[in-house]
Amino acid sequence: MTPSQPVPAPRVARRAILQRRIRWIVAATITYNVIEAVIALTAGSIASSAALVAFGLDSVVEVLSAVAVAWQFAAPDPERRERLALRLIAVSFFGLALFVTIDAASALLGAADPDPSPVGLALAAASLVIMPLLSWFERRTGRELGSASAVADSRQTLICAYLSGALLAGLLLNGLFGWAWADSIAALVIAGFALREGVEAWRGDACTVPVAVLTGEREAEHHDD
Repeated sequence: MTPSQPVPAPRVARRAILQRRIRWIVAATITYNVIEAVIALTAGSIASSAALVAFGLDSVVEVLSAVAVAWQFAAPDPERRERLALRLIAVSFFGLALFVTIDAASALLGAADPDPSPVGLALAAASLVIMPLLSWFERRTGRELGSASAVADSRQTLICAYLSGALLAGLLLNGLFGWAWADSIAALVIAGFALREGVEAWRGDACTVPVAVLTGEREAEHHDD
């Protein structure tokens, strides 16, 4: 089909459905992360848990990433906001890496001696189930739609799932064996992953990489010349 030919009506209808689905996924992600942030920050303050406080701050960063995608798809032509949305998502990745690194380093240096937190354990377990599902649904929809920002945001959500696993392990090991350093080590690994994803999101614009490659619809072409 040449550029001068009109887009078939079924494809236009399907695209509208996918854009509406992205809005619902983002709305669900924002709602859950706001609740998660409130619970984590409150429980972290009560238990003097730096890990829980950092997890709450991570939820705030997740909301910023989801808001960027919501802002993009609120426009009549979301593609025009693609690059800026990717940059905002990249900044949220960098913020996540910074928060987690500072928290992990402080815990390793003995700045906090957290108490056991049953509420924190329940929250981490719930997020470990919910976040991968939201991430998978958004990534699948974003790839079909050809939206690099939606795929990048789904990676942000998946990082929250990784952090949930690290938090859950850390709280369990601290509660059972008194190993307060365990979740800090895992958090530093997650921070490195978040930094890498932030760099990729920052570079992932239409001027350097085709959107179809960013969303996984096709592999990048390599030419000998």
